[in-house]
Amino acid sequence: MATTSTQARTVLERFPAGGPRGSWPAEEYAAAQRAEGTNAQVVMDLGSDQFLVITDTTTQ
Repeated sequence: MATTSTQARTVLERFPAGGPRGSWPAEEYAAAQRAEGTNAQVVMDLGSDQFLVITDTTTQ
């Protein structure tokens, strides 16, 4: 039997997927977070049609 581990992730911000062409606000926000030392990633939430900026670190 395989075991799985679950890692807690925190959603830092949500952005609608239908932004203007050439605009990447989720990527820009994630880059700013990384510049401040937060390990931020962008993922797509298909259910809500949003880009989520997430981190696997605990935020305050």
